[in-house]
Amino acid sequence: MSSLGQDEKRYDPLDTTMSFVDRPDDLDPLSSEDEEECLRAEMSCGHAVTPQSLTGWCRSLLDQGQYKFRCPAINEDTQEKCGAIWSYREVRRLADLSAEEMEYFEENIARLVAAEYQEFKSCPGCKTYVERKNLTNLCTQCLVCAADKKKVFQFCWQCLKPWKGPAPRSDRCDNDGCINHDLELLRTCKTTSFLQVRGVHACPSIRACPTCGQKVEHDKTGCKNIICPRCQVEFCFVCLKLTPECLKTSSYFIPCSDGVAPRQTSIPVWRRK
Repeated sequence: MSSLGQDEKRYDPLDTTMSFVDRPDDLDPLSSEDEEECLRAEMSCGHAVTPQSLTGWCRSLLDQGQYKFRCPAINEDTQEKCGAIWSYREVRRLADLSAEEMEYFEENIARLVAAEYQEFKSCPGCKTYVERKNLTNLCTQCLVCAADKKKVFQFCWQCLKPWKGPAPRSDRCDNDGCINHDLELLRTCKTTSFLQVRGVHACPSIRACPTCGQKVEHDKTGCKNIICPRCQVEFCFVCLKLTPECLKTSSYFIPCSDGVAPRQTSIPVWRRK
């Protein structure tokens, strides 16, 4: 495989380790029409890619906070997204990643995997990392401080200051400036529209995943559904229903039966099983 630069990636026609196909690039069909001389290889799911389109798609997933590389191609028979997960090993080989690209990919994959399971914050008293057991209560007790100081020490999970006011509370403590910045973002973010979804306007550009509460942003391309980078649950960015529920009365590229869900005023708590 040859890689003269990110904009000049081409497969080596003599490479016998991959299967070349004579059909358009499923990740970027329009570019295939302009670059018919560019070889396309078949991924494990059966869809065709070029090293350039595969690199671009997988990098965009990382930039959106997703470390699982899912095929976005639409199956002709079912008109549904493929959704197959490609291994990093397969992506690395067929995307012809450079050393710099591999470093970027691997650093971000490691960071996103760690963040998926992060339920810890640094106690403002002793700097020890503390896990919050009750995810609906911002008032958090540090057992290390309690042992050292021989008295209960509580702090606010949101503003990371010593707790002030009554508890339990899920919105804020009584410290000045204790606000939920994620809720503020959901309240004030701009609206967006979708290039390939007809009749959807004024949709908030940032949503909290209805399963785990992770903030997500749609890239405006493809269908209206999105896969949460944290919990990997697919939901409709427009109506906020899980995809199977939304598709009972709608489809990937038309407006939802219930219209655009209003801006969220609370953030769901992930009830892990």
